Amino acid sequence: MNQESEMNFQPLYRIGQLSAIVMLLLIPVQILVYVISPPPDTVKGFFELYQQSPILGLLSLDFLYLFNNLLIVLIYLALFVRLFPERASVVLPALVLGLIGVACYYPSNPSFEMLTLSKQYFQALPEQNMIYLAAGEAVMAGYTGTSFDAYYVLSTLCLLLFAYAIFKSPQFNKSIGMWGLASGFFMIIPSSAGKLGMIFSFLSLIPWVVFVALLVIKFKRFTEETSNYRERTK
Repeated sequence: MNQESEMNFQPLYRIGQLSAIVMLLLIPVQILVYVISPPPDTVKGFFELYQQSPILGLLSLDFLYLFNNLLIVLIYLALFVRLFPERASVVLPALVLGLIGVACYYPSNPSFEMLTLSKQYFQALPEQNMIYLAAGEAVMAGYTGTSFDAYYVLSTLCLLLFAYAIFKSPQFNKSIGMWGLASGFFMIIPSSAGKLGMIFSFLSLIPWVVFVALLVIKFKRFTEETSNYRERTK
């Protein structure tokens, strides 16, 4: 990418940097919610949790992931424009897979559906409760169903491809790519695959946090580079 065209992407680098920072702030919140208030094992338990605290109910069903995935798209867009001139054949399918994966995730998240069903459950007559419990079971089946698994697999492939492109790029330290590849490796098993999936999911967070933190630094440098070039060419 020549510097003249690169100048046009300075705002996107800044957005990528801010998105990465916000993501680093959200990750501890998600972990804290999970540790302090583990999600219930039953639909009725979720209904009761929503009744006690709608906010905690939403958070227990990955409400923050709705924002996380938006931030991921912005981060990958910034990486895409930086790496496209070098590794177009890698980052183009990576971006497409990532966008399809994120699109698959949103319909799989049942946080607001369960909020609505919880309200209806407690407003219904006792003989009607089974209807809402059955509806809740159907919604929760989709929570870790086809859409979620497709999101997880496509997102893993997206990360692995971007990490590979970063590893091969002279613009990035190889360690950044290695951390991304390590995170992608632990994401091979979806979090919906029982205890093993949850263990691998948590393990993937460690290299992911390092990967994102290093990207914050790189995006800052890319922004400064384009800003300095603009000053020199005035």
